[in-house]
Amino acid sequence: MNQYTLKEVRGKELEKTFLRMPLLIYRDDKIWVQPLDSDIEEVFDPKRNKRFRKGEVIRWILEDEKGVAVGRIAAFVDPVTFKKGEPPVGGVGFFECINSQAAANMLIDAAKQWLQAKGMEGMDGPVNFGDRDRWWGCLSEGFVEPTYCMNYNPAYYNDLFEGYGLQNYFNQYTYTRPISCEGLAEALVERGIRLEANPSYQFTHANLKDLDKLAYDFNVVFNKAWGKYVGAGDMTLANTKLLIKSMKPILDEKLLYFAYHEGEPIGFFIMIPDLNQVARPLNGRFDWWGKLKFVYYLKVRRRARRAVGIIFGVVPEFHGKGVDAGMIRAFGRVATSSTFSYNELEFNWVGDFNPVMMRLMTQIGCTIRKRHITYRMWFDPSKPFERCPKFGREKKVKE
Repeated sequence: MNQYTLKEVRGKELEKTFLRMPLLIYRDDKIWVQPLDSDIEEVFDPKRNKRFRKGEVIRWILEDEKGVAVGRIAAFVDPVTFKKGEPPVGGVGFFECINSQAAANMLIDAAKQWLQAKGMEGMDGPVNFGDRDRWWGCLSEGFVEPTYCMNYNPAYYNDLFEGYGLQNYFNQYTYTRPISCEGLAEALVERGIRLEANPSYQFTHANLKDLDKLAYDFNVVFNKAWGKYVGAGDMTLANTKLLIKSMKPILDEKLLYFAYHEGEPIGFFIMIPDLNQVARPLNGRFDWWGKLKFVYYLKVRRRARRAVGIIFGVVPEFHGKGVDAGMIRAFGRVATSSTFSYNELEFNWVGDFNPVMMRLMTQIGCTIRKRHITYRMWFDPSKPFERCPKFGREKKVKE
């Protein structure tokens, strides 16, 4: 019988082991792309991850009787994600493990006990200590080339989570479609054409030579369309400028679309190149030499042939008017030109609790490529389990 030893990650040596442990799981997997070390390290760095202002993290490595690391896990307490009036829920993530329920149970048990000691009443996983657009969900369908900063894992991970007792809280779908103007729903096309004929509306891509305008336009739409819904409040213009400046090396202006009404921004459709297609040759290394190779593969060789949609929004007073269609049609005209270097479009993170966005994906001719599952467990086994409520539906209040 295997004897496992659990070690809390403390010090440089175990931090390095935490980064390298997945090589054991994926050494024969030709699809896996090794995440950049810097992306993982940023999550656990209090100087770079703002979630440390209110949250806490702990990590463990699991070793076998020979001292070989065969598993890892992290547990998070992140008050930013708590919903008002609901029980506090912690998170587990960055889970990697050999195909052993006993090994998985030891890792998840450690996380559960730590979360209980912190006052949590349940846990979600696998999740990120940060925003949902990274490292969220367990891949259950679509074991193809992973997208940048999206979880990829062996199929048996689902069995390990479910074997421990976690249940499907919600599905996150990744949609895809080829780059073309074909396949758009007729009603969507008609709405776009109608708005294009109205001189009050304009649809165009960004200009990276004017970062101040890009930051202003993004800030206005984000705060009106997203700020109040993501639980973080409004984003300041200063912070938006810092965000745009930090992302400039990977931005392509022909992937950044905005809608305007009488000159004021009312919607955006933001995409980036899939950086995993650039990062594959780096083997996780992002030192100065790795950065040079990264820029070369991205800007010169243009190895990123997939564009990834990361955020799509229209300010509420313009919902239902066809603004989304106008931006999509503007993108389609540029995307079908001979100078456009991408051949595929992918939309990550469409939750099954968001039927409106799922319907939009169908209307623009997308098909589901991958499914990730976010699991949940209540520590009190008598507490009834409910799946994540859909947008627009209020929870029933028991009398």
